[in-house]
Amino acid sequence: MTLSNDILTLEVTTHGAEMVSLRKQGHELLWTGDDAYWNRHAPILFPAVGKPYNNELHIDGTPYPMKQHGYARDSEFHVDDGARTATSMTMQALFPAGGSYPYRLGLTVDYRLVGSTVEAVWTVENLDEHDSYFQIGAHPGFLLPDYRRDDDVHGYVRYYSSDGQPVQPVIVSGLADGNRVRLAEPQTVEQMMPITGDTFAHDALMFEDGQVTCAELCDKHRHPVLRVDCPQAEAFGIWAPHKAGCPFVCLEPWCGICDPQGFAADISCRQYIHRLAPAGRYTFTYCIEVL
Repeated sequence: MTLSNDILTLEVTTHGAEMVSLRKQGHELLWTGDDAYWNRHAPILFPAVGKPYNNELHIDGTPYPMKQHGYARDSEFHVDDGARTATSMTMQALFPAGGSYPYRLGLTVDYRLVGSTVEAVWTVENLDEHDSYFQIGAHPGFLLPDYRRDDDVHGYVRYYSSDGQPVQPVIVSGLADGNRVRLAEPQTVEQMMPITGDTFAHDALMFEDGQVTCAELCDKHRHPVLRVDCPQAEAFGIWAPHKAGCPFVCLEPWCGICDPQGFAADISCRQYIHRLAPAGRYTFTYCIEVL
């Protein structure tokens, strides 16, 4: 499925309702999905963000298997042809209650091109007769401009708070086997953070408690390239696989986060968990603005 206007061209697949290409006047911005580094482009994280401890969610005393980042990214979505235009599309998936998750949920995914911006609007609906729980987040990967493996710095990420001000975020947790471990001492990150070959030597960088709601990718000369903005983000992840020659970085706004090591409490106690009453809806919105 392709959307286009005078500035941008966006391609989306029905598998996972995932963006697979974003071009500005023919120039590719989105990661290409090369298996050598990471075989995805911009997956939707739902109904879990990050890794549940031991790959299990505990619900009313019963453990349910749940893989990292949930199941939406590997599910097929249906395109609403009646709602499709040259610059917008709607895709939907229904997730029945089953062995891996006891909640019946619907997810509607809208993509819109507005000038030089991609608007992603994802709506969760509780189709059950009881309260349901979930997390949701975005995981888009972007090519580093003019990437050269031998450069000392491959680009920069600049951080902003919810009031639009530059911010130096603080990291309070690291990752071990995909789960959070509290750091002995918090680490302050530069407001204009360089991306080097070792930036992600210890996995993703996570900014919790709404410190960051907007991240801007800049080239190696510090010129802005694009901005990922999500005012409702409760946490923000910055990640790339720690592999030599990796030419991209992911800017990830989340309403959710991975479990801390050893977490075995009920799903209702997970950090940044969201609860919906029967027939309730929750809308997650983020934008990619090409600069």
